[in-house]
Amino acid sequence: MTTVNASRLQNRLAALARFGALPGGGVTRHCWSPPHEEARAWLLGEMKSAGLSTWVDPAGNVFGGLGASSFSTSTPAVVTGSHIDTVPEGGTLDGALGVVAGLECLHAIREAGVAPRRPLVVAAWSDEEGRYGSLFGSRAFCGRLDAAAIPTMAAVDGDTLTDAMTRAGFDAHRAPEARVPEGGVHAYIELHIEQGPRLDEAGVPIAVVDSIVGVRRSRLIFHGQADHAGTTPMERRRDAFLAGADYALRARELVVERGGGRSVTNIGVVYVHPGASNIVPGRMELVHEMRSPDGDTLARLARECDALAQEIATTRQIRVEIRPMSTTTAVACSPKVQSAVEAACGELGLGWQRLYSAAGHDAQNLALITDSGMLFIPSRGGKSHRVDETSDPAAIERGANVLLRTLLTLARS
Repeated sequence: MTTVNASRLQNRLAALARFGALPGGGVTRHCWSPPHEEARAWLLGEMKSAGLSTWVDPAGNVFGGLGASSFSTSTPAVVTGSHIDTVPEGGTLDGALGVVAGLECLHAIREAGVAPRRPLVVAAWSDEEGRYGSLFGSRAFCGRLDAAAIPTMAAVDGDTLTDAMTRAGFDAHRAPEARVPEGGVHAYIELHIEQGPRLDEAGVPIAVVDSIVGVRRSRLIFHGQADHAGTTPMERRRDAFLAGADYALRARELVVERGGGRSVTNIGVVYVHPGASNIVPGRMELVHEMRSPDGDTLARLARECDALAQEIATTRQIRVEIRPMSTTTAVACSPKVQSAVEAACGELGLGWQRLYSAAGHDAQNLALITDSGMLFIPSRGGKSHRVDETSDPAAIERGANVLLRTLLTLARS
């Protein structure tokens, strides 16, 4: 039975973690940044050393192929992968595991002399974390990128996508050219850490993902009136910060009470202007994110939160702008791919359970064009998007071997 080289897998994960490494642990590796581009060059070198054909598309997606040097309708490929960009002060496994494990699987298959019926491809998708646009690379690959929106896409600090891609040697306006030929992908499977506590607490080694949440992000800008913080009577103040704070608390309550028990919300970006202790805030900006595995529920919550923002603005005699940033569709994973993962667990004698993914992933874009699915390994303590994110080495090896068996099964189908 072909198996992964666990030592080589761990060494590659450690090598990738050096790019954008932080002194206190963890990593910051934004897509298109110098650390990311150094990691891209390293990854291409590792793919070539594994005997894979390599290419990079106009959206910056990196590919390594076994039996393929491009995507073709005549020879549809089985694809695996994830992403190598990170959140600020993130961990070393989110995304990186799926890319490096996918590379190791193809490397091991090639070394074993196995000749799959279909080409195998490992992908590293651009800007999965959404600094400039949620799931950007896979969105372009699947033909879901709105070309007209490209000039307006920007990070929360104002850095534009077009500038960031130019610095990295890419033309953002060519990103839609990354669209894969129709029928060019036979199936997609992504290995990922769970990023939550369910598997770890249950003591179950593998999750077969049955669905992936939808995600909506919006920027809300509350416009009040800047005034002297000492001389302006309290009853006359049109405080933009208080409006934003009121919205944050009430929007959370709305999602908890009306989200069906599986919806979540977060406000992780807040700016207060002009940002002085002796000035009543004249403007307050925040980025509001909501997630739900049910698309209808997510759409309803978005409408209700928009109405809540308008109500608060009217009551406080200020104005609010609501700017939608991104919408990712909730999807069901392919029964075919789920069955292949379950069969791989059976071959390896591993227990498994079905879970929905509470995080967004590139697999949900791939689900719009092909049979797509995911498998999870436990995150120790349920920790993710933080510097102490980790999974046990044995769990990583188990997940990689399940991925390998799944790829071989899908390549025979």
